[in-house]
Amino acid sequence: MNISVVIPLLNEFESLHELNDWIVKVLTTHKFSYEIIFIDDGSTDNSWSVIKELSEQNPSIKGIRFLKNYGKSQALHAGFEQAQGDVVITMDADLQDNPDEIPELYSMIVSDGYDLVSGWKKKRYDAFFTKNLPSKLFNWAARKTSGVKLHDFNCGLKAYNKDVIKNIDVNGEMHRYIPVLSKNAGFSRIGEKVVLHQARKYGVTKFGMDRFIHGFLDLITIWFLSRFGKRPMHLFGALGVLMFSIGFAFSVYLGVDKLFLNPGGRLITERPQFYLALSTMIIGTQFFVAGFLGEIILRTKDNKKRYLIKDKLNLI
Repeated sequence: MNISVVIPLLNEFESLHELNDWIVKVLTTHKFSYEIIFIDDGSTDNSWSVIKELSEQNPSIKGIRFLKNYGKSQALHAGFEQAQGDVVITMDADLQDNPDEIPELYSMIVSDGYDLVSGWKKKRYDAFFTKNLPSKLFNWAARKTSGVKLHDFNCGLKAYNKDVIKNIDVNGEMHRYIPVLSKNAGFSRIGEKVVLHQARKYGVTKFGMDRFIHGFLDLITIWFLSRFGKRPMHLFGALGVLMFSIGFAFSVYLGVDKLFLNPGGRLITERPQFYLALSTMIIGTQFFVAGFLGEIILRTKDNKKRYLIKDKLNLI
């Protein structure tokens, strides 16, 4: 199979017929073998009914329905598990991503040898202060922190080599950082393509300003995990040794001063250096214990299922 199109959605029933027809037209025109996987992330409207209708008309249309809303990352994870195409395309269901971009994205993976190609919405039809400006700041911080030189990390329109999506774990709210996860996994051929962005035709956006706050927090998380996720003792242990050494040095200084240099001076407990030494040694010990516990957790954790699927269509 050439292409799997993975589409997570939440309450987008108005756009599904139009989106599906558009994608099918593009794929059949270019004679691709394909599947389209809709992941209903706990919609409360008629989205699942529409997906069910589409799947009955075309067996290449497949559906996954979550028991409740688990988030976009979990929806993508479920879609990636089921995808069978050599190239996997992700896009949003709100018609702001243009399916006409699919053939060129496919070519960049197959012919140009990219592991991942991310869309870049260079011209956006969103509000400047509530979406465009925060997005620019967010993308700048992501580039500086991750080292992945993309202009638009959060663009839903992306193309992947199948090997990428089968070897990365998208969890929490890490869908924004799939390029970073891919790079950390060893898939370093990451490209970018300017794509057309369209104004929302139906419904309202499901994301508010809080997504940028969450995004920056996730960025810190992924920076930590990429550097110390498999070796937390390297960070916490080093900090613990440093803090404990500072405290121990002050303790030695206070002891030598009291015993040999100034025996008749103030009591050690009346000197601020005593509390500085005590605090840093305690903090150092806590850091070391945190690193030790992190190592134990890594070695004993299990992969608990992060979402529950209520129904499937045309899938095993």
